[in-house]
Amino acid sequence: MNKRLKSFFLRTHQAMEYPRWILPLAIFSTLSLLLVLSLTTLTSPAFPFSLLPPSLSLSPAAVFVESNLHPLPASLLPPPPRLAYLVSGSAGDGPMLKRTLLALYHPHNRYVVHLEADSPLQERLDLESFVKNNTLFGKFGNVAMIKKANIVTYRGPTMVANTLHAAAVLLRTGGEWDWFINLSAKDYPLVTQDDLLHTFSYLPRDLNFLDHTSDIGWKENQRAKPVIVDPGLYMAKKADILRVTQRRSLPTAFKLFGGSAWMALSRPFIDYCIWGWDNLPRTVLMYYANFMSSPEGYFHTVICNAEEFRNTTVNSDLHFISWDNPPKQHPLYLTVDNMTKMVDSNAPFARKFRMNDLVLDQIDSELLFRGKDMVVPGGWCIGSRENGIDPCAVVGNITVIRPTAGAKRLENLISSLLSSEKFRPRQCK
Repeated sequence: MNKRLKSFFLRTHQAMEYPRWILPLAIFSTLSLLLVLSLTTLTSPAFPFSLLPPSLSLSPAAVFVESNLHPLPASLLPPPPRLAYLVSGSAGDGPMLKRTLLALYHPHNRYVVHLEADSPLQERLDLESFVKNNTLFGKFGNVAMIKKANIVTYRGPTMVANTLHAAAVLLRTGGEWDWFINLSAKDYPLVTQDDLLHTFSYLPRDLNFLDHTSDIGWKENQRAKPVIVDPGLYMAKKADILRVTQRRSLPTAFKLFGGSAWMALSRPFIDYCIWGWDNLPRTVLMYYANFMSSPEGYFHTVICNAEEFRNTTVNSDLHFISWDNPPKQHPLYLTVDNMTKMVDSNAPFARKFRMNDLVLDQIDSELLFRGKDMVVPGGWCIGSRENGIDPCAVVGNITVIRPTAGAKRLENLISSLLSSEKFRPRQCK
């Protein structure tokens, strides 16, 4: 294991002991013509506080100081972190969503899957049957489907609303977990879940991975100032975004931030977004309710305006993406020609992929070691591998981790992101 990550965890582990406490949660309910989303109270399972509170955050000079490196006793390591995933898709994404779910599956994690409301009924029923009848999913009860599908458009606030909905479901039913990761059906992992659990074990569990910046440039005029109404929130089916003639000034109560719509957010921050105990998440949500591209700004603006969380950001969405150029607005579909760049990026995820593209088979074979229609094998899989038998048909201890070469790649990425040159200087700037 990378000694710098071990030393980083040891210092943060000694910083404080984290208690457990119970918070009521809220689940948003829509909707009105003005698109005000409100949150209703749920009961939250207990969850651990972050290991690194803002008051004890490390200075840039304290991150990965080589002279302070010491081997980390195994007795000080916490259990492997649990990851909570939202995997969502639109019409026609059902088969790809199932493949992505299998590639992401680990019994230690939690999953919510969603096909948006414009998907054919039979496609949603097929996904529901897949989740219900999978032996592993049934054994561990860690995959849930949002059966009452939400309307989701990639312009307007519906994607944020759907993300908050899934997070609330995970908080209500998912037990304990440490990070929430939102993915689309067109995303795919480049490392195994054992690789992720292995590397993230050494990180403070209040870190939030999201690509973010306050320099929103041209988006300020084209996305922030126009007032838009998203009919998808209150109509039975999708419709075009409506623009009204008024233009608003930028807010004075908080500063706008933007970036990638894909992120890995900590349990404490997700709880803050749902519960909103100082009203900032709700205030920002109301502003983004008539914003052109809410998923590219809502969570970024909340976290960078919240004193409790602004020092927990890591400026990365953990994805490899090949953008169109210009104007870098839409990701290109990845193929076998992108394989080397994907691996060299050290990113744990990539997007976007066409269903059944040959590059997915290459990723399965060379990076994930996944057989067709099987989950990715890990340390918990103790069955035979001979003659194409699924080793995960026999389940051992689900906390046993068997990392692959992907763990080393991911360690290199995390070490770079948390270096003194990149960590503090890129937080909410």
